[in-house]
Amino acid sequence: MSKGLFIVVSAPSGAGKSSICQGLIKACPDIKFSVSYTSRSPRPNEVDGKDYHFVSRKEFQQKIDRGEFIEWVENYGHLYGSSKNFMEEFVRKDHDVLLDIEPRGARKIKREFKGGVYVFVLPPSKAELLNRLKKRGHESGAAIKKRYEQAESELKEIVWYDYVIFNTDLKKAINQLIAIYQAEKCKRIRLRDAIKEFKK
Repeated sequence: MSKGLFIVVSAPSGAGKSSICQGLIKACPDIKFSVSYTSRSPRPNEVDGKDYHFVSRKEFQQKIDRGEFIEWVENYGHLYGSSKNFMEEFVRKDHDVLLDIEPRGARKIKREFKGGVYVFVLPPSKAELLNRLKKRGHESGAAIKKRYEQAESELKEIVWYDYVIFNTDLKKAINQLIAIYQAEKCKRIRLRDAIKEFKK
């Protein structure tokens, strides 16, 4: 097992996953965020290279053809993917990494990289999820319905995740993710070298 730790956080749209991930990074600056690639356009306040690497659909397809993604999926007509080089560098250098990706991509990473920690974020209820999707304000009723239907489908994937966080209160949810990260860092198997050194 790598000395480094990678945490994969997934959630249906509107559950607050990105805010929770940002809270972990702010509290634990040693963990590196895996910035995904996407073919969609930036939303207001999104920054290229921080929130996503924004590329054209053609450029994304070229990266697929070159095998540059550890996982990629198409969601709502847009492509999303995680850099294979970034993950391989993480394994080589024993860095801690946070990945914010949906269940299909998470499953692909689970097959290829061992030792990850998988966290699923849920809103307080399905009714609240639908309410949050409607509050976004920049999507049509049909798009909201499609996101809600996909959320229903994604809930079936929760059975193979290690942890579940109900985002009833953002601060509490962030603290729960921090607690998961800190507990995983204290696992004996991750501290084998330090324990051996202590015993000398």
